Amino acid sequence: MTDQVHSQLKKIFNSRFSTSESTRANYARGEDTYDPVLSQAVVFPETNEEVSQILKICNENKIPVVPFGTGTSLEGNAVGNSNGITISLEKMNKILSVNADDFDCRVQANVTRKQLNEHLREDGVFFPIDPGADAALGGMASTSASGTMAVKYGTMRTVISGLTVVLPNGEIIKTGSRTKKTSAGYNLTNLFIGSEGTLGIITEVQVRLSPIPESIMSAVCYFPDLDSAVKTAQEVIQYGVPIARIEMLNKDQMEISIKYSKLDNVKASPTLFFEFHGSETTNNEAITIVEELSKNNNGSDFQWASSTEEQKKLWKARHDVYYSVKALGNNMKVYSTDVCVPISKLVECISWAEKEVNRLGLTAPMVGHVGDGNFHSIILYDPHDKEKQKKIRQYSDDLINKALELEGTITGEHGIGLQKKHYLLKEHMDNIPVMKAIKRSIDCNNIMNPGKVFDLN
Repeated sequence: MTDQVHSQLKKIFNSRFSTSESTRANYARGEDTYDPVLSQAVVFPETNEEVSQILKICNENKIPVVPFGTGTSLEGNAVGNSNGITISLEKMNKILSVNADDFDCRVQANVTRKQLNEHLREDGVFFPIDPGADAALGGMASTSASGTMAVKYGTMRTVISGLTVVLPNGEIIKTGSRTKKTSAGYNLTNLFIGSEGTLGIITEVQVRLSPIPESIMSAVCYFPDLDSAVKTAQEVIQYGVPIARIEMLNKDQMEISIKYSKLDNVKASPTLFFEFHGSETTNNEAITIVEELSKNNNGSDFQWASSTEEQKKLWKARHDVYYSVKALGNNMKVYSTDVCVPISKLVECISWAEKEVNRLGLTAPMVGHVGDGNFHSIILYDPHDKEKQKKIRQYSDDLINKALELEGTITGEHGIGLQKKHYLLKEHMDNIPVMKAIKRSIDCNNIMNPGKVFDLN
């Protein structure tokens, strides 16, 4: 960054432009395994126009830009750039409009899912996409995030109907519409969803909301082994049972979660968490089928959360899985895998993964959004243990190969970032030239989060 650019940005943003080492360190990485990389400065815009000003200056001077939301990304998506600046969107956290009658709303990029749902709770609607962290909607759009309720409500691609994006040259565009459908031209909304800040900065998100269900019922069911639990989840989906969530925790993760989340009257066994959204009648019909399928696979002790507080505690424990593993040791790191396979292949893939983890001697409890074929091994390791890191890399490589062999994908919801660039070449070698052509046409100076998703040169 030149002195001229430094002076320009300082003049415009004053105290919202910082070159202090402590500030830069706070915005140097996400919740990933990478060492922090400090950008040369951090800027805190409040409006679309201010983001536009920053990008115009950076584009003219060919200065790299890294967008930063809540910092909960897991694949190096938000790692800083030592030659560039980081744009923190934390001050862009306003809910702009809510249209409960039309089941939609528009928010600035750094509104978090919990913030939005707290705002909506008197309107009879809610935002259903729930990754483990309290992530910002702009970041969730950028990585095409999902979460535990994807089996019923879909992913960010499903619920986003439009975006405001600031392009690298500073141009502000608005994609999509508030309508339920449109066939007006190219689908630019979906182009930017999952682009991880490499094509522009998402500053506003238009999302579809869902009505709060009349009845919500949650339960846990225990199984003698992981295969039986996963097979049950697979059968629930194949029978077409209307269910909101089916989450799997293996025995190791249940032991960790019981202690970390202080769960009472819960067993340390391979477990499925179920949740049903609907009327009492439809829920009871679905529950009867699920209980029967579970029993057929040796499931036992179907336990129901009898109050809203119990339901919240149960699902908070599921959302806190990453942090529960991280809390097992001091100065340890956590690497999370993220493959997704067709539902009919899920038992085979998870069974293979469990055996491989045991063979390699890794501490890698497992959880899964098994209703949509997505699961994670959450691997704890000492960053100074090079041999353990080699084993993790071997496991990750082999798991990716297994998922692709089963016609799956290398990432269900975390994105590519830095971590999975070489895996993307395996899954979509024929797509990379097209992606690069799009990148070059929109970001001709390669300033937007360069080096993420793929290497341009």
